[in-house]
Amino acid sequence: MRYLTAGESHGPQLTAILEGLPAGMPLTAEDINTELSRRQQGYGRGRRMQIEKDMVEITSGVRHGYTLGSPIALVVKNNDWKHWTKIMGSEPLDAGEEEEIKRKVTRARPGHADLNGALKYGHRDMRNVLERSSARETTVRVAAGAAAKKLLSLAGIHVVGYVVEIAGIKAAANNLSLEEIKERSEKSLVRTIDPDAERVMMQAIDDAKKNGDSIGGVVEVIATGMPPGVGSYVHYDRKLDAKLAAAIVSINAFKGVEFGIGFEAARKPGSEVHDEILWNHEKGFYRKTNRLGGFEGGMTTGMPIIVRGVMKPIPTLYKPLMSIDIETKEPFAASIERSDSCAVPAAAVVAENVVAWELASALVDQFYSDRFETFVEEIRKQREFAREF
Repeated sequence: MRYLTAGESHGPQLTAILEGLPAGMPLTAEDINTELSRRQQGYGRGRRMQIEKDMVEITSGVRHGYTLGSPIALVVKNNDWKHWTKIMGSEPLDAGEEEEIKRKVTRARPGHADLNGALKYGHRDMRNVLERSSARETTVRVAAGAAAKKLLSLAGIHVVGYVVEIAGIKAAANNLSLEEIKERSEKSLVRTIDPDAERVMMQAIDDAKKNGDSIGGVVEVIATGMPPGVGSYVHYDRKLDAKLAAAIVSINAFKGVEFGIGFEAARKPGSEVHDEILWNHEKGFYRKTNRLGGFEGGMTTGMPIIVRGVMKPIPTLYKPLMSIDIETKEPFAASIERSDSCAVPAAAVVAENVVAWELASALVDQFYSDRFETFVEEIRKQREFAREF
């Protein structure tokens, strides 16, 4: 499986082309719109979320509610495009319009792709960089993930993402089922499972907004139902945990990733890190603990997959940092584009969906996947084989 996205933050639309989903899988726009709506929610979001009401249009690859096996095209229109038609239009500007309308961006914003992208492509107007590097692109990444989540759920695999920390405020660890985590986080304005921590997190977001600042945090994604042995120990680029790590860090503003107990493993002896293997007639092989987060040797163990991502504070600040104008080389306060004071709750939804895509992709790579019914049956057989091995 693979997908490609296109579109700018203030362009007419965002587009994703998905390839590799089995034929005959139920899929509707509503399946995708549910995830798009979740991405737009969360305490600390900016005005853009009030302007855009993201809705997908499936323009190919699905007929009468079922996938065809051919590429699927997903389109999400940008409502704000009507205010940017001249600034972001594809047609050349008249000589008289250029200075008036173009709004050339020459002040690089610290923490963004602006300056590096300008140096890479030679752009003198950094709007050519910031429009594509914007986190608005994650809209269609979530749309792609929504299709993957549908595939996983029909195969008995469920994925939930939620917030475990914002600005150093940590949610209390709870021994909750996946369904309980989903229920609590969906009701939370900051998508966490700890009501006490939620109140403090919201206050931290309010304080950051008042101060013209931004804050980051940590999100966790849990996936249950993955059969053991998915991934590979044979080649580095086929290790499934490595693919998940790349997917998490590819999300805008994410700077770190860990599995299971993660970096804490560096502070413990091996006897407190590795998971003992047990066996019984009902489960077959299983692990006594899940400190490694569902992976050994780049492959799934059959235990829940637990992956965490670290999101830095959004770099667009209403109390901007100093930078340099690339034309005059003079120092200026960095330019401001519309932004959030905290996007960690929304990032949890993005993380959930990029993880779902990688898990679905690994399954499609490993099992016969031309036809949906056969694909699901192959996964069932793998689970049965692992129990009886």
